[in-house]
Parts: sequence; C-alpha cells; structure tokens
Amino acid sequence: MREVQASEAKTHLPQLLSDVERGETIIITRHGKPIARIVPEEETRRERIRRVKAEIDVFRKTMPALTLEEILSGRHEGHKY
Repeated sequence: MREVQASEAKTHLPQLLSDVERGETIIITRHGKPIARIVPEEETRRERIRRVKAEIDVFRKTMPALTLEEILSGRHEGHKY
C-alpha cells in the first residue's frame, strides 16, 4: 500500500490509476492524514485471477510429468559445490 499526497495525486492521476489497475492500493493523504483510498475494482481483479489460473492450467498440461526423484535431482543441476 502506497501513500500519495493529494497534490501529487492530482498531478499523476493517470499513472496512479494504472498502478491501481495492476492491483496496487493507494492512500491519498492531505497534510499527512489519510483522506481517501483507491483500490482495484474487485470484479476486474477476480476475472484477472481466473484468467491467470486458466493460463497456468493450460501451461501445466503442456509440461512433461516428472517424478519426485527427477525434480529433486534437477534442483541442484548446474550448481558448483
């Protein structure tokens, strides 16, 4: 959560709205005291989460199945001891 002075919010509103659209919450302050909070629209956020989960599911289906032993042996591959 980020705090922004009201005068700065007025000047940089388009950028602040882009930040909120990406999921950030912004508190607007005046003389150091919070006066407003800009939060992402909940339904838009839920839809974005659903879309990302669906993309992850599609990606996982394209990945080869690995055994636990293969995963554990690969975790140190390329490390220098």
